Amino acid sequence: MTGRIMKTEVRRSAVPGIAMLLLVVGAVFTLTSTEFFAGRWTQLALYSRGSLLLLIPLALAGGAWLGRRDRRSRVGELFATTVRPRWQRTLPLTVGYAAIMVVVYLLATAVGAIWVAPTAAYLSPTVLGITAVGALGMVAASWLGMAAGRAVPRIVTAPVLAVVGFAVVALLPDFVSMSGYDANFVKARPDPSALLLTPAFPGGFDDLQTLPTSVSALQAVWLAALAGTALLLIGAARRSVLAVAVLPAVIGAAVAVPLLPTGGYYGAAVVDPTAAELVCDDNGPPVCVRKVHAALLPDIVGPVREVLALAAAKLPNPPVRAEETARLDAYAAPDQPAVRHDADTLVFDWPGFTSSGKPDLGDGYFRTELLASVWSQECQNGGSATGQVAFAADYAPFQPEAVATAWLTGGPPQPQDWWRPQDQQKIEAAHQALTALPTDEQRQLVGQARAAALDCDYDRFEALLMAGDR
Repeated sequence: MTGRIMKTEVRRSAVPGIAMLLLVVGAVFTLTSTEFFAGRWTQLALYSRGSLLLLIPLALAGGAWLGRRDRRSRVGELFATTVRPRWQRTLPLTVGYAAIMVVVYLLATAVGAIWVAPTAAYLSPTVLGITAVGALGMVAASWLGMAAGRAVPRIVTAPVLAVVGFAVVALLPDFVSMSGYDANFVKARPDPSALLLTPAFPGGFDDLQTLPTSVSALQAVWLAALAGTALLLIGAARRSVLAVAVLPAVIGAAVAVPLLPTGGYYGAAVVDPTAAELVCDDNGPPVCVRKVHAALLPDIVGPVREVLALAAAKLPNPPVRAEETARLDAYAAPDQPAVRHDADTLVFDWPGFTSSGKPDLGDGYFRTELLASVWSQECQNGGSATGQVAFAADYAPFQPEAVATAWLTGGPPQPQDWWRPQDQQKIEAAHQALTALPTDEQRQLVGQARAAALDCDYDRFEALLMAGDR
């Protein structure tokens, strides 16, 4: 009987139209940039949390529209004369609306699974918690909207609530985060732990990162408490109940905030050790990638072994194996200690993803990065030997790398759009001077330069390769 009443209430209300609108918005948001999550379940769960920046304001507005139904139908006084408690009358639609919003959120996420399932190699257990928190956020938003609509049954309540909701979940966290920087744009204080109370996550983690289950559990406690407060407000028939209604939210915040980490979502992120495990192809020179990318290992083995073969043919003490770096993207973890690698290992960055979930090997960019990796090493503050002085005004750190790469490939230096004319002239002169030497001397000189690069001695790396008057 209760299920039949709920079904009837939902069907006769504006819920189907609201649900269709949110589903379209969520699906479009998901399909806009599939390369951000394709091939990775954790990234899909986090990207779906980003859709809450739009879905939560709309769910609030939809709830406010439903909350003013009695006022719109002018039956408030009639229902007030009945013996039946208000909560019994409102519960079917309240629960039905929240359930539909959860389904909408899960369906919008499921759309993205089409781009994940064919190429994903690893499903983290944390994905369940990340997704559950997003669903709870929709429940809390739905009921808060209905409570606001009942308290202020005006036609402007829904649009105003949508604007306020967007400001709270999208603009306020950015404002709080940016206010933590000093005049030199250096982070002066960590973001407060209260930023983690919003389930909407506007950015992404590195592929090796995830949101720990402990953080998801605390967020769930807060959102469940907030939903409980909203539910009590919807069913409250007397003002004396209002004071009691806010208690769940207050208690939830009091429990969650002290236990949540500071630094916002990036401060809460952790490296998933299973995702970071190496998976190798040993049918030739070993090529290894992180487990999160293991399903796509066959797609990159060819380009990586081609560069290994070039190095083996021309370099002394060449790299004999290659592995994907465990270093996180700078935006996700800006302060990482340098981790040196041996000369026999070529450490490369993942090439990124296309919108279909395949490695982005177009335009020769990945091959260029692999060739640059022959001379790369993590140095002070996590910089590479060829990039640790990238912002120095007196010389360009890419110059010796361009000379060495041209020598390795056996062709002239390939000009880049961002090279200055004087850079190109200097590089070409250094390359001509290098190739004019006897073959054995070339090999010895470039070998010494690589050793200097891997030892983070940039000055020697430059001096050995950029002398144009040998």
